[in-house]
Amino acid sequence: MAAGWSLVLMTAPAQAQEIANQSSNAQTTPDPGPICTDRPTKGNAACTVPEDRVQVEADLFSWSRISSGPARTDAFAYANPTVKYGLGRNSDIQINLAPLVNVRTRAGGQTLSQTGVGDLTVRFKQRISGPDAATQIAVIPFLKAPTAEAGIGNGQWEGGLIVPVQAPVGKATLSLVPQLNLLANALAPEDRHVEFQGVVNLAFPVSPRTTMAVELWTSQNWDPAGTVRQYSADAAVSYLLNDDLQLDIGANLGLNQATPDVQIYAGISVRF
Repeated sequence: MAAGWSLVLMTAPAQAQEIANQSSNAQTTPDPGPICTDRPTKGNAACTVPEDRVQVEADLFSWSRISSGPARTDAFAYANPTVKYGLGRNSDIQINLAPLVNVRTRAGGQTLSQTGVGDLTVRFKQRISGPDAATQIAVIPFLKAPTAEAGIGNGQWEGGLIVPVQAPVGKATLSLVPQLNLLANALAPEDRHVEFQGVVNLAFPVSPRTTMAVELWTSQNWDPAGTVRQYSADAAVSYLLNDDLQLDIGANLGLNQATPDVQIYAGISVRF
């Protein structure tokens, strides 16, 4: 038999059984519906990537600025992807690494610039609510590996746990996303302390393919060297080009001096 060719002979009953099997498989394979992502805002969703599917969620561009007296720091991230793989109906694995980060600090008339990769973060998401439950809940443990050089990252292993909770409010979706992190101390990095982050997010459709989200975010970082409290008001818009492709744009505005003044970003999410 010539390479690249094969011949399969089936009896009529075997052909009928094969057709029945194909029909059964088609009926039992659920339609995953439109892509569901953890972006564009700071909140996370309870949904997971469909089994054996790959999903990429990425910042195409992100810029943030924080001012402290006469000093000003601008941070840029380019093509910051999170790659996800569906492990089952209710779980996925996620890997994030920013390949190009640029941090520029201006103070006293001088500008210092540093460019490199970001830290590597690995997350596992498990949905613990039923697929048809009105309130959706998931848990997301994660670990950050210090792949960024000093000045871009802090050079320490850190991790935490995120618990997204989502419920419908009319046509909108309300998300409450508490998060606990175990971080390195600023003055004694071999020791650890707890940080709490919280998000209250309301997302609502403005058209069949366009969704707008607004949220309030806080971080309460209980470092022994001094507690740092951050607050921001965030807004974003996402647009579905098709069920497997989403574009988004958003902005986060700092509400106190300890929080970055502004962050602006645009991103893309695609499911394969």
